[in-house]
Amino acid sequence: MASELPRTGRLAAIDYGTVRLGVAITDPEQRLASPLENYTRRGDDADTRWLRNLINVERIVGIVVGLPIHMSGEESQKSREARKFGQWLNELTALPVAFFDERYTSAHAEALLQGAELTKKRRKERLDKLAAQILLTAYLESSRASDKPLPLD
Repeated sequence: MASELPRTGRLAAIDYGTVRLGVAITDPEQRLASPLENYTRRGDDADTRWLRNLINVERIVGIVVGLPIHMSGEESQKSREARKFGQWLNELTALPVAFFDERYTSAHAEALLQGAELTKKRRKERLDKLAAQILLTAYLESSRASDKPLPLD
């Protein structure tokens, strides 16, 4: 599984969850990240169809998966799950997958949504895809600037 993502073409970021996936995508020049959707997981077959459709419709060339890391920098059980999910994505799509530290993305997204004075239901509808957008923006800014994506294993 390659960690080097193409420098042009649309990237997708996935805020991994066992129940829901938040998805954000870049423009083809990879200048901007935009929230796309939240997907409620429905089992391997349905998830596979949804993912293949996403890749084809949006013309995705690489995927960034959020890696939940403890404040200490240690990986967690969720980190291992996210890595397993990323490996599944790579096997399913043959696209390069990179992992990126997602610490604070959900908290940052929640703070932004709180400031928007939305109802709790509306905040929940937007949280995961906004967290994915924050993740993807951070990847584009930090990882690309330093050329140091997180190791794959």
